[in-house]
Amino acid sequence: MAACAVRGGLRGPWRWTRAGRWARIGAVSKLPLPILLAFLGGCAVPATGGPEPWIDLSPRPGQDGLGGWESVSFGGEAEVERTGSGLRFGYGVALTGVRWASPELPDGRPLPREDYELEVVAVRLGGADFFCGLSFPVGDGGLSLILGGWGGSLCGLSCIDGADASANPTTRYRRFESGRPYRARVRVQGGRVAVWLDDEALYALPVAGRRLELRAEIRPGGPLGVASFQTAAEIRSLRIRRLPPVGREAPERSR
Repeated sequence: MAACAVRGGLRGPWRWTRAGRWARIGAVSKLPLPILLAFLGGCAVPATGGPEPWIDLSPRPGQDGLGGWESVSFGGEAEVERTGSGLRFGYGVALTGVRWASPELPDGRPLPREDYELEVVAVRLGGADFFCGLSFPVGDGGLSLILGGWGGSLCGLSCIDGADASANPTTRYRRFESGRPYRARVRVQGGRVAVWLDDEALYALPVAGRRLELRAEIRPGGPLGVASFQTAAEIRSLRIRRLPPVGREAPERSR
């Protein structure tokens, strides 16, 4: 790393010398150039360009009720209970879930719609349908990551160009065990939506030029929310972090 010399370090009075420079009688100390420039106000220490720290969205000690979340009136929903830092969904007639109650995150900045990652840990406690329907914003639209839907094994994103998770290119099937926690991560960046399940990459889908929207039934739980369908479930943790922007992919041309 480059370094520069500063006479007298950063202590004591400075004097403008006949040689045309600031100086103080004393030993020479060397500081890294970026730190010196930041100290003198010439520039800020350069950012690394990596992801920002994770922001925990789970209920925290000292928060009342469901923390930053609120129960959604889907119609026929079961009770949502707080379990320490987690949330437990009862077995509802249809959907049961929560939505983030503020347009801002705990750091006071707006909920991102591009260049971010979400991570959720969810458990199916009972039932045979999806135990995690994670809704999240993507640009001007939104998607829901479905885990365990349509009989208990389907994974996918709803809805893409009007097609839900059972009928679009993201349809996958996995066996989900009741009582076992599953970790899913969603990345929205560079015109793509990528999904991992327990560190297994499921897909990285180009979404530029596509119509992305939540299904009508789950839309009240957007733009950021999580729900289950006729299934008791527990959300053990949910966190988010912002990512540095990258190049956008051009929309696919119709043939």
